[in-house]
Amino acid sequence: MSTSENFVIVGASLAGAKTAEALRDQGFSGRITLIGAEQHLPYERPPLSKGYLAGSAEREKAFVHPESWYAEHDVELRLNSTASRLDRDARVVELSDGDQVGYDMLLLATGASPRTLSVPGADAEGVHLLRTLDDSDRLRALLPTISRLVVIGAGWIGLEVAAAARQAGVEVTVVESAELPLLRVLGPEVARVFADLHLQRGVDFRFNASITEICTSAGRASGVTLGDGTVIEADAVLVAVGVTPNSQLAEAAGLSVDDGIVLDSSLCSSDWRIFAAGDVANSMNALYNKHIRVEHWANALNQPKTAAASMLGQRAHYDQLPYFFTDQYDLGMEYVGYVDPGGYDRVVFRGDVPGREFIAFWLKDNRVLAGMNVNVWDVTDDIKALIRSQAGIDADRLADTGTPLSELTPAAD
Repeated sequence: MSTSENFVIVGASLAGAKTAEALRDQGFSGRITLIGAEQHLPYERPPLSKGYLAGSAEREKAFVHPESWYAEHDVELRLNSTASRLDRDARVVELSDGDQVGYDMLLLATGASPRTLSVPGADAEGVHLLRTLDDSDRLRALLPTISRLVVIGAGWIGLEVAAAARQAGVEVTVVESAELPLLRVLGPEVARVFADLHLQRGVDFRFNASITEICTSAGRASGVTLGDGTVIEADAVLVAVGVTPNSQLAEAAGLSVDDGIVLDSSLCSSDWRIFAAGDVANSMNALYNKHIRVEHWANALNQPKTAAASMLGQRAHYDQLPYFFTDQYDLGMEYVGYVDPGGYDRVVFRGDVPGREFIAFWLKDNRVLAGMNVNVWDVTDDIKALIRSQAGIDADRLADTGTPLSELTPAAD
């Protein structure tokens, strides 16, 4: 690679910063420009709803690299800069301030944005989202000052914030449109574990519920009105109803977009000079033989090595299994694999489910699609091996804690 080449990364995120790091690690000596819309150095998002929000982790721990790293590795960091247009013919990224940055290779790590509600009061003071470090700062300062919080949405963010709020002594009501939390992701068998976890900590769930209005007093959120007319009073409201990929820049430039930027397994878009990584990346997964977009930290952490190698002209394919984790109260969990909603035959439990110390496996045709270890550690590699083997599994042996997981993969037979 020529030292005169310009590689541009749009999105000063975990994925963006890790791609810059991977390019340098893999020997690229040309110019790297990392463009970010926020004022902060690139940071990781898990602490925003976990340790940092709960007060158990320092703010500095969220940053991917110290500020000095960028100068030391000759990475031009352009913060407070929004990419407004992508000219593929001229190979130029136009910024909102009118500046233009030319590129030879481009990576889009534009992430995702939280969905908002279109109900009266949705834009009132005291209605919060959680996506950015600034959002987390506001919530962190808020929790010690309020008595009641309504969380709209019982997904990962909603439940993690509910846990942090309860641990801060705040009364929490979670409003969810489904009949259980995390139902679409985990299915009813395992979703009940998280429902029970929060119920035992005093969270008030309102399932099968909709929001018709965020009530206000003097312009500030004072509660919510449900579809059945019930009013729940609150001092603040958190909207946590999912995210949408930030693919507008790519779509306007004519790239293939479908629930994110459509990529092959090398993380290349429909333009051979443009790649993507992180929450915006809808990439081909060879194991599942389909495009998958994963909104989790592990993708943003691991995809950059593949993206960097592909940008440098090497043959590289992203083949990591989807992975995510959560920490809520005394429950720690890791999940690996992928299951379409309802795309499994049964869930096999191994261990103590009521005591929340177990592994759950999602099976289809006696093959393991995904596994989740709850307060059981150092088993992720064994779970990955079971998934990758795609071999038929004896469910009784899988459930038997006396049978080592390593003995269940064909390689061990």
